[in-house]
Amino acid sequence: MGAAIVGWAHLPFGRLDGMGLEDLITRAGREALQHAGIDGTAVDGVWLGNLNGGFTPDVFASSLALQCDDALRWKPATRLENACASGSAALYAACDAIEAGRARVALVIGAEKMTAVSGAETTRILGDCGYSGEAGSPPGGFPGIFASIAQDYFAAHGDHSATLARIAAKNHANGALNPWAHMRKDLGFEFCNTVSDRNPMIAAPLRKTDCSLVSDGAAALVLAADDAVGDFPRAVRLRARVQVNDYLPMARRRVVDFEGPRRAWQQALQQAGCAVHDLSLAEVHDCFTIAELLTYEAMGLAPAGQGHRLLEDGTVLRSGRLPVNASGGLKAKGHPIGATGVSMHVVSAMQLLGEAGDLQVPGATLAGVFNMGGSAVANYVSILERAR
Repeated sequence: MGAAIVGWAHLPFGRLDGMGLEDLITRAGREALQHAGIDGTAVDGVWLGNLNGGFTPDVFASSLALQCDDALRWKPATRLENACASGSAALYAACDAIEAGRARVALVIGAEKMTAVSGAETTRILGDCGYSGEAGSPPGGFPGIFASIAQDYFAAHGDHSATLARIAAKNHANGALNPWAHMRKDLGFEFCNTVSDRNPMIAAPLRKTDCSLVSDGAAALVLAADDAVGDFPRAVRLRARVQVNDYLPMARRRVVDFEGPRRAWQQALQQAGCAVHDLSLAEVHDCFTIAELLTYEAMGLAPAGQGHRLLEDGTVLRSGRLPVNASGGLKAKGHPIGATGVSMHVVSAMQLLGEAGDLQVPGATLAGVFNMGGSAVANYVSILERAR
């Protein structure tokens, strides 16, 4: 028994001063139920993706979702946390319940309230997703970690600062069309490629435009078992889904090899019975632009060190053969940690049903989703297809 997405909701991402974590969870969940055309009586369980880690005092947040609909009272609700892949962890746990026959309809919510604390506190909280035995090495939290990955890549393959700027410019151009994006502004290549007061170096070689945004936001999905999708007006099937975890200590692996993402993509494509070039689009985890570049190569789109060619020949542009991050990605859409994996699946489902509006990739039939926790530690790859 497989699972299909039969409804969804996506709130705007950004600095949402008027909304707390409870508001984000309840609004997204309520709108997803409405979109699926059901109420809480039809739901067998709720799964919430949420990192928290100190962003808000609401550590025990799973039952906040019951306030979406009074009929959810007494239904099981669980919070899932797996760093920046917490949303996908919630989705996969709900799929597990459906595939095991313990649920026929599931509500999955991903939410994060990040902007109620200072920038320094945000850096500290996110840094705690690393390995405590390596805290402060390299310095600068996750920007420093991904800067060191970029340095290793440049040492092996030459300076690709301009390549990273092309990724940032591409995603900001896409995000300008996204009504849910935190930053809806086409910044252009020259701005992204130039260090300036408005685009300072955060951790060399990563500039501000190479780093994803700190955002509040939420997204939600309703899942149904394969034999229940006929009860819903829309359905997108998870044709394949794979989770691969690697060691947490970076000292035990060469992070620049992106071996965990590579294995997850290989297994998911094999499970789906397709090749990467069969995909119509992909939403991938561009927490930093170097992560998107490495993902091109982990997907098998280009050999190591050759990912830049996909930007130069237009393959990954919205008009290209395999658009990557047509939504704007984390770079422009924003990165509310617990919401990210759910958001990726929502926008991919919209694409496959032709409901993505200005973001629509014409004729989309098969989508790939890659959501990552930490520095290529928790790696989730889904292949989605229209169910009917």
